[in-house]
Amino acid sequence: MTDASGQPVANAVVMVDVPGTPKPSASGKFVMSQENLTFDPFILIVPAGAEVSFPNLDRVRHHVYSFSRGNRFELRLYGREEQRSATFNTPGIVAIGCNIHDEMVAYIRVVETPYAALTNTAGEAVIDLPAAAGRATIWHPEATGQETRVDVPAANRSGPVTATLRMRTRRHGHGH
Repeated sequence: MTDASGQPVANAVVMVDVPGTPKPSASGKFVMSQENLTFDPFILIVPAGAEVSFPNLDRVRHHVYSFSRGNRFELRLYGREEQRSATFNTPGIVAIGCNIHDEMVAYIRVVETPYAALTNTAGEAVIDLPAAAGRATIWHPEATGQETRVDVPAANRSGPVTATLRMRTRRHGHGH
């Protein structure tokens, strides 16, 4: 993944839909912690139906919430070493915030495919795909437009698939 100037884009979510693939299991441990007045990770990929825990590792209290359609939740004020959780059933983008600390922003991408990964600092995501053709959807919170879609031909499943994201000019400290 690169931006229009050819720079790698980290933290882009790459999801590949392959027809006939079963939905991923919602079991597993999914965590988005709060530490140093920051959510970690900045972007978390979870399967639909997953429960995500939000441990507070800060010395201050947090009030975590989302108004995202289908995944609204609110975890009222809780302090250090406390943990709350929420379940995310609806596929899509969940913008996460803290009602006390407005600068705290993160995202959860709820997916229905087992083939999903975040790009690294080189703008690469490695996904082990079956032999069938599929369609990749790429999303980043700072990309303009909704999502970028790229066909993944069956014959090219072991080779790289490239895409360019048009990014907003404003950047902040999450390594993208």
